[in-house]
Order: sequence, then C-alpha cells, then structure tokens
Amino acid sequence: MITLGIETSCDETGIALYSDKAGLVAHRLHSQAATHARYGGVVPELASRDHIRRVLPLVEDCLAEAGLRPADIDGVAYTRGPGLAGALLVGAAVAESLGWALERPVLGVHHMEAHLLAPMLEADPPDFPFVALLVSGGHTLLVEVTGLGRYRILGESLDDAAGEAFDKTAKLLGLPYPGGPQLEALAGGGEAGSLRFPRPMTDRPGFDFSFSGLKTAVLNAVRDADPPIPRETVARAFQDAVVETFAIKVRRALQATGAGHLVVAGGVGANQALRGRLRSVAAAEGAAVAFPRLAFCTDNGAMIAYAGHCRLAAGERSGDGADVRPRWPLDELRPPAAAD
Repeated sequence: MITLGIETSCDETGIALYSDKAGLVAHRLHSQAATHARYGGVVPELASRDHIRRVLPLVEDCLAEAGLRPADIDGVAYTRGPGLAGALLVGAAVAESLGWALERPVLGVHHMEAHLLAPMLEADPPDFPFVALLVSGGHTLLVEVTGLGRYRILGESLDDAAGEAFDKTAKLLGLPYPGGPQLEALAGGGEAGSLRFPRPMTDRPGFDFSFSGLKTAVLNAVRDADPPIPRETVARAFQDAVVETFAIKVRRALQATGAGHLVVAGGVGANQALRGRLRSVAAAEGAAVAFPRLAFCTDNGAMIAYAGHCRLAAGERSGDGADVRPRWPLDELRPPAAAD
C-alpha cells in the first residue's frame, strides 16, 4: 500500500509517499519562512496562496523521485487540523480531488498525532506505551500513549505554548523570523548561570505548563536592566528555564506512568539543549528516548503520510467533502476501527 501525504497546516508545504513495503520512498518540503519574515510572522492569506502554487508540483516531484505514477497511489492523507483554516482547506481540497480522480480512499489526519508518530519513521522506532512531549507551534502537550489513537493528556500549556514563547522572546531580542532557531544559536554564546529566570509551575504538583510569566520576566529584564544585559545572556537564561521546566515535568510523567520510552516531537524538539537534557532525564529513569530526525521535527509530509497510512490500512476513511478542523483536541481521537 502506498499512501500520499499532504501537509498544509501553516507555512510549510510538505508532500511525501509512504509504502508499507519500502517505508518512506519520497518527500518534498517547501518552507515559506522567507515570505513571512518581512512581516515578522505568518500571514494566513499569503500562506494559503503559496500552498495553492506548491502542492501539485511537489506531488509530481515526489512521484518522479519514487518512480511512480499517480495510479500507483493507494490512498491519500491530508492534514485536517489543527492549523490555519485557509491553509488546511488547500490540502483538503487537493486530497479530495485526487481521491475522486483516482478512485482512492482519502483520510484527514490530526496534525499532532502525526508529530507524535514521526519517530516511527526512524530505524529504531519506540514501542508502545510511551510518554510523548509534543512541542509544535502553538501546542505544548505531555501525553501518555498506549497505542494508535489511545492518548491521555497528562499536561498542557495553560497560556503561551513553548514555541510561541521562543518566537516572542526572539522578537523581543530583535532576532529575525523564525525566532526559535535564531534564539537557540544566540543562546550558545551565553554563560550558564549568569542570569536566572523562573521555572514556571514547577513548584507545585502536576504536569501543566505556563510560559507567559517567563516571557514577562524576560521583558522586564531587558527593559529594566542598567547597564543592558547582553542578548546572548538573556537568550541562554530563557532557554535554560524552558529546558529545565520540561525536564522536571517529563521526569514526573515517566515516574507516574512507568513508561519505558519517551518521545519528543515538534519544532521545539529540534533544540539541541533540550534533546541533551531529556536524554539525561530518560537515562536516569531507565527509559529509552526517541526523536524524529531534524527534518521531521518541523511540519512535513512524511509524518502525515505515515499517520494516514496507519489509519487507512485499518480501514478508516473520511466522510464526503473537504473537511477541516482548525481547532481539534488530540484527546478526541480514537483508535481506528478494524478493516471489514
């Protein structure tokens, strides 16, 4: 079975082909970062228009790379949500059109489930059950995963997600969009411990997160310091606070669930300081840790193709029409029904 995956949830157009026999056989990604950089953030209308221009050429590129024809596709998966409504509709419309033209099944995929499953594309995938830290864009979730569609939300951000906090802090420091990678690079020049920000919500039990207060602490430090604090010092202190907050909550989750595996996925999961710290936490708790490759931390078609393949192979199908859900809680998902 060969599944075509289409990702258009925000500002990256991702296309991929996944085979149950050969694994990932082709993937292409177009980033709109340069388009949105001049505005300091994503402009939804521009994102939608660019997806329209890019989707079909990228599908053709993937088919050519894999040496396949459109008729070789057995199913089509697209990002149904969460995401920007207009951007999601582009992928949904293309997927439904291809499904109709090729007479193939179509399925709308949950974006965060796809991130959660991205490490399954690697050579040494994690085993169920596991704890997953999902840190992608506007989402920060700590999830107990016992199987496909079997998700229990342990904790989530009560305000800003970690990715939003990274981007807003980067903007405060005068760094260009996208801010997360820029802040990480700047933090590399900062001295550990020379400035300390609070580790929010770590002084109480539970697994929830809050990053708005941390963002305010950075603002106050930058605004009130005399003489000014070096930007790299602020960046390092901010990053250390986020990383240590995640480490504390992840340790609690591993201890509470007894899970033997930890999965870290989403764009913030590419941060090398975070990866190093969570490797240490997992090792101390006797757990293995799995990360997607860096290219699959940010939004991509490969994770959509894989997640769609898992559910299509079990007989799951979308209803009629291009249906999207810009807001879609992960815990609404259920395991796929067995194929008839």
